[in-house]
Amino acid sequence: MNFLAHLYLSGPPGEVMTGNFMADSIRSSQLRLFTPGIQQGIRLHQAIDTFTDSHPLVEQSKARLRSRYHKYAGVITDVFYDHFLALNWAAYSETALDVYAQNTYAWLETQLQIMPPRASMFYAYMVRENALLLYRDVEGIKQVMKGMARRARFNSGMKTCTEELVEYYGVFSEEFKAFFPELINMCSAFPFEKS
Repeated sequence: MNFLAHLYLSGPPGEVMTGNFMADSIRSSQLRLFTPGIQQGIRLHQAIDTFTDSHPLVEQSKARLRSRYHKYAGVITDVFYDHFLALNWAAYSETALDVYAQNTYAWLETQLQIMPPRASMFYAYMVRENALLLYRDVEGIKQVMKGMARRARFNSGMKTCTEELVEYYGVFSEEFKAFFPELINMCSAFPFEKS
């Protein structure tokens, strides 16, 4: 899953959300430098990635993209699923997405002093572009993917992937809707350690 789903699955703003947001910027050897709550968020992020990457429905989505986008099929699928989360936000949250986004940005701003540079740079981009709202429509996804393509180490082709999103829109949507409740259940049962 991409940033919107990771943040949503963290629960309300707090240390778990902070850890989940910056998890990709943390090496295993750095884990002990953070509070138990942030460590829990990092572990939750890893559990979400493991569950998602090995799920048969997600594999179906990735398979549809793999011949054209190769190793980037998983990244693209994550962003597509964030699109369907944003599009169907009212089914998962009583808080409007724009309000949720502003509350999340405000919380993460209070955490900047402990974030590694990569996470704080992405935070700045996320706020500047209001990225959590970009996921709501195909044009926003196109903008997100163009940015990701610029940052990719190799020629990823990701800037054109909304072609597949549009072509297989209903299928991706159904796969997301079948998968996401299972991911929510996994997170609900996540074995948080007592601090």
